[in-house]
Amino acid sequence: MIFEQLAIGGDKNFAYLVGDKATNEVAVVDPGCDPGTVMNRLKELGTTCPYILATHSHYDHVAGVDVVKGATGAKFAAYKTVPGVDMPLEDGDTVSIGSVKIRIVFCPGHCADSVLLVINEEKVIAGDEIFIGGVGITRSEEQARLHYNNLHSILMKLDDGLELYVGHDYGAKPVSTIGEQRRDNPYLQQPDFDSFWHLRQNWKQYVKDHGLQWG
Repeated sequence: MIFEQLAIGGDKNFAYLVGDKATNEVAVVDPGCDPGTVMNRLKELGTTCPYILATHSHYDHVAGVDVVKGATGAKFAAYKTVPGVDMPLEDGDTVSIGSVKIRIVFCPGHCADSVLLVINEEKVIAGDEIFIGGVGITRSEEQARLHYNNLHSILMKLDDGLELYVGHDYGAKPVSTIGEQRRDNPYLQQPDFDSFWHLRQNWKQYVKDHGLQWG
């Protein structure tokens, strides 16, 4: 498997390359606001790019889609409600890059069209639904409740051993596992939604009080 995490600037955004060495194909995930870095790496690898995938439709994750699409002829694959999608995805779909299988798990919360990308049942790219040591922002109590419910009922139902990759380099390190976040992520330690919502509203103070590396 080809798997690379690329720091592409913006708000400490990550893009990803996922592919098959045998077929020399690579999918781009979340090209964001710096498609040049992504395109340069594709050229260095000498690979073809059949698909561009997005974990969700926020601008900092999809701004580079048209550039990569124009240069490679790739199809844009994302949840079915994402504007401009060529390949509408639904929960349970699979995208194949040679022998590499990317399973689509619909998991809205931070964004209404968020999906998790489970790669060969070994890795998961979670976009902004969760960060290493935190979670993506929500703007209302209603949105936060959906987020809380899906973090527990969908994302945390994945296997503990899955390597976890996220949309921004905010935490103390760029990669974790589902099990590690289950044990250590402050948001996942909250006993109920009210506690989760309180932490969401007071996160900056919590980071300061606990001396966490964040942002």
